Amino acid sequence: MDFDLIFRLRNFIEVLVLVGGHLINIKKNIKMITIFFVFLMIVFNSCRNDNEITKNKGLKVVTTTTMITDLVRQIAGEKVELKGLMKSGVDPHLYKATEGDVNLFLEADIIFYNGLHLEGKLVELFEKMNKRGRNLFAISDGIPKSLLISSSEFANNYDPHIWFDIGLWKKAASFVANKLANIDSSNKDFYLNNLIFYLAQIDSAENLIKEKINELPKEKRILITAHDAFSYFGRAYDFKVMGLQGISTLSEASVFDVQNLANFIVENDVKAVFVETSVPIKNIEALRQSVRSKGKEVRIGGELFSDSLGNTDKPEGTYIGMIIYNVNTIVNSLK
Repeated sequence: MDFDLIFRLRNFIEVLVLVGGHLINIKKNIKMITIFFVFLMIVFNSCRNDNEITKNKGLKVVTTTTMITDLVRQIAGEKVELKGLMKSGVDPHLYKATEGDVNLFLEADIIFYNGLHLEGKLVELFEKMNKRGRNLFAISDGIPKSLLISSSEFANNYDPHIWFDIGLWKKAASFVANKLANIDSSNKDFYLNNLIFYLAQIDSAENLIKEKINELPKEKRILITAHDAFSYFGRAYDFKVMGLQGISTLSEASVFDVQNLANFIVENDVKAVFVETSVPIKNIEALRQSVRSKGKEVRIGGELFSDSLGNTDKPEGTYIGMIIYNVNTIVNSLK
């Protein structure tokens, strides 16, 4: 697919708008064309197999979460042999390494992981790889500490859900591209050019997201989810965010937590709460029951992707597709 042609076509249409008449109708068409092309790019990228190993003899790259796997794929393309440990729907907080994972780590030229204790049960494996001198990189190292959200649950640690702030994810993308370019200098231009194109895609997606969020009055921007994964999203897009469980799904919601959140829902007339694809629904159902016992009803507004992308044969199997899907689900349910 010739993406440069797509952008040139869009720019040509914008010139027509400036020159010609029917300004409002053409602008609407531009918006629809932009949405259509973004969708095409998402579908095109999602058709690639999540665990595909390319036939060339490039770098062997191993990634942990589905978000990082997609990120490396966008930048490295066919230049690397890419293997992601986690499948769609897997909770990285609870993921334990298999013997096959250990072998992949030992054979890898580069390993990318999130860091900030997201993959809490893999820490020992990371330490072993460090001692062996492997190229092991936490993508969160590409983000200044001043931009991270402190964790009230874990002293001196930060919220690891950095991908929900698009600005931070762009920094992570630059970090990955530069690491690849430094280690595989013969393909430096390829990685850095792909980075430029990918950042442009993300910018286009964020423009669509902001337009959608602007449909929702600020007083209705209350996002209640299964666990506290959306704080970066809330900070970036002016939502009050509350999770039934803490930052890590290792923590358990107590009866006290359920009662407090139920009271908040009743007092603020919250219409919908959200489940997550990687977190069991039982706690949200308990929350709904608690609200019901207080004479109110709160519905499930939809299922959000939090710690994992969707299936790779769908748009939600990419980072951009996931973000657009989440925002549409949130706004349509709350407005």
